[in-house]
Formats: sequence, structure tokens, C-alpha cells
Amino acid sequence: MSVVDGVVERSVLPDGPQEAGPGRLTSRMRLTLVVLLVAQFMLAVDFSILNVALPVIGRGLGFSLAGLQWVATAFALPAAGFTLFFGRVADLFGRRRLFLGGLAVLGLASLAGGLATGPEVLVVARVFQGLATAAVTPAGLSLLTTSFPEGPLRQKALGLNGALMSAGFTTGAVLGGVLTDLLSWRWSFFINVPVAAAVLVIAPMVLAESRPEARPRLDLPGALTVTLGLLAVVLGFTRAGEHGWSDPAALLVLAVGIALLIAFNLVERRATAPLVPVRVLRRPTVAWGNIAGVLAFVTETSLVFLLTLYLQRVLGFPPLAAGLSFGVLGLGTVLGGTVAPRVIARAGTRTTLITGALVQAAATAALLALGTGTQSLALLLPATFVGGVGNMALIVGFMVTATSGLPDREQGMATGLATMSQQIGITMGTPIMSAIATGASGVLPGIRTAVAANTALVLTAALIAAVFLADRTTD
Repeated sequence: MSVVDGVVERSVLPDGPQEAGPGRLTSRMRLTLVVLLVAQFMLAVDFSILNVALPVIGRGLGFSLAGLQWVATAFALPAAGFTLFFGRVADLFGRRRLFLGGLAVLGLASLAGGLATGPEVLVVARVFQGLATAAVTPAGLSLLTTSFPEGPLRQKALGLNGALMSAGFTTGAVLGGVLTDLLSWRWSFFINVPVAAAVLVIAPMVLAESRPEARPRLDLPGALTVTLGLLAVVLGFTRAGEHGWSDPAALLVLAVGIALLIAFNLVERRATAPLVPVRVLRRPTVAWGNIAGVLAFVTETSLVFLLTLYLQRVLGFPPLAAGLSFGVLGLGTVLGGTVAPRVIARAGTRTTLITGALVQAAATAALLALGTGTQSLALLLPATFVGGVGNMALIVGFMVTATSGLPDREQGMATGLATMSQQIGITMGTPIMSAIATGASGVLPGIRTAVAANTALVLTAALIAAVFLADRTTD
């Protein structure tokens, strides 16, 4: 047991030689990495595994066409709205404790979802899956950043985490189609149960707990305003994607969400133990790094939606074939996640962010040439592969930037902010691009317009990195 920066670290592993040279992982680090990566990969799969299965679920459980979207929304709202709150809870009450508790809830909610016999039970199960994701993701990321010292080892860990997380989105789309076609949509839920159980057995033997000796009071006013604000913003974007940006209810909910987030900023300025200290939000790496992170997730996840629309509505691919087409994107993200830490070590995070964004923008812009024939696959497949490499370099650069320079006792908050950016980007991307695509006359012209907007957002991320972020290099 040791005390670092006021934080008590308790390891359950036996003492032994754990020394490693610079840039080398110890045996304990490898075990920690495997456990955390498996959990994060499972959470990423959960985001997309039900997309292909939604029509089948609707027919099987009697969802109305309007009610079917709540299968996704019931997950997205708590997953985005509670991440910052749970990130701070992890700092105050124990990261390992929250990580394990969230995994237990995820396993039970997945079992309930798989056994659901009606829409109400399924939607409630999705809510608890979203809450579990909001707890496990920042807790897992803060365990990752505090288990690896800042520098090459942490960059390597975040690179692998980002690669598997992005690959998980792609795997979820493919796996959802396979399980639905060969077994049942219920296995899209059941598959989480044995994975969560295995991690719950192994994690207590690998992960060390950390929490402050003197526990400050939780900032409840700040937690309430930011959580309700994020929930309102996500709900507003979701409704706008369904009913259009002129929908009064969507605009009202968005306005309420923005007002609550402004109130959160005012509350934090006066709080004695703020949820997010203003000094942290003023750090360029935190503020601008997270904005770049939102753009990274908005663009790539929404591009998957646009290309799914293209493959099914323009080329006439069945859902399973469309899902399998994204395998090359998954390969690109894995490559990007393994290469990005090396680029950061040699050139710095700012250069990596800019380079990744420019590569992604060029690959996305190439998709403007997509046509109505299957010969367009010769363009789509390599472009999505290259775009996946660039996007993952951008995401890893964002994660390193947004969590660097802060003490271990604030890593739950830092990773909570980063996770919040991730969840908001994932949730906002599809409604935004859907509204742009459906605003044009014709499916293909609408897709091209949205692809152009997507490219412009990626270039904005590159501009932010170039203008507002100083470079950080590693010796």
C-alpha cells in the first residue's frame, strides 16, 4: 500500500519484481491492460450490436415504428448524461469499486434484455445498460491512465484502447447481423453476460483500488445541472434527427439543455469542491482537446450511418452484407491505434492530431465520388480503411491530450470529460448527418451533402489542434 498525491493505492497482487525499462510493460501491466481492454471492447460492441437487429426486435416484441427508436435512445441518454458524474464518483469513492459495480449492473441488465417479453422491459434494460456504460467507461479509463505512467506506456495503452474501442463499433454491427440471422436477436444481449462475469472474477485479482484519504463532499448541484443538461442536449439532438431541426419540442429541449450547462458553469465557479474545477476547464489541453474529441466521434460514427444508408438504399445490399463491408474500417482503426502512439512519441500529440484529421478528411472527401454501381466499392473500401487509420490517430491524440498533465487523483474527472465527449459525439453524429442527408432531394445527393459536411467538421478538428493546442512530445 502506498500514498501518492493523497490517494491510497491498494494492490491485491503479491509483491515481486515489477520493474521494467522505459516503454516496456510489466507482467502486472499486461494483465491490467487485458482486463480493461476486454471491458472497453464489450462496451463499444454494445453501441452498435442492436442496429441491424432493430426491425426483428420490433416485430418480435410488438414495438411501434415510432417506439423502436427508444431501444437506442434509452441507452444513449444515460450513457452520455451520467459519464461526467460517474467519472468524479470514481475519483471520490474508488475506481475499481465503480468499475466492478457497473459491470455487474451491465451483466444483469443484459440478461434482463435478452429475456424480455415486452417493449417496457427491454427499454428499462437498455436504460440500465446505458447507466452501466456511463460508470464503467470513465472508471476503466481512469484505471488505465493511473496504472500506466504518463509517457510512452500510457500512450501505448490508450492507443490499444482506442483501437479496440473503434473496432468494437464495427464488430458490433457485424456480430449483431450474424447473431440475429443464425440464432436470435436475444443473443445480442446474452453475449455480454459471460464476458462481464469473467471480468468480474479476474479484475479484483489484477486491479488496485484508489480513493482519497480525506473524501471531499460530492458537488450535488453541479452533478444535477450537468447531468440534466447533457440529458436534455442529447434528447434534443435525437428528436431533431427524427423530426427535423424545425421541430419546436427539439429546439425547446436543446435550449433547456444549454441553459442548464451554462448554470453548471456558474455553479462550479462558486462550489467549494466542484465536480469539475474551473482551472481544469481552462486548460487548453482539456477544453480544446475535448472539442476535437467530440468532432472525431461525430464524424466517424455518423459516416458509418451514411455509408450504411448508401450500401442498403443505393447499392441494395442486405443488412448483413452492409455490416461486413465495414470490416476494412475496423482493420484501419486497429492499425491506427497501434501506429498513433509511435507517431506521438516521435512527433508529439499536436502533430498527430493534425495529421490524423487531415488523413481522415482526405479519405472522407474521396467518398464524394461514390456512384450508383457496385464498382464504387473499389473506392469505398480503401477510403474507409485509410479514414479509419486517420480517425484513430485523431482519437488517440485526443485521449492523450485530454488526460495529460493532471494528477492521478483527478484522472476519473479527466476521463469522465473525455468519455462524455465520446458519448456526445457518438449520439450527436447520426442525427446531425441524418438531418443533412434527408434535407436534400434524393438519397445519393443527400449522402454526398452530408459527406461534404462531415469532411468540413474533420478539417475543423485539424484547425483547432493547429491553432489552440501546444505540442507535447515524449522523451
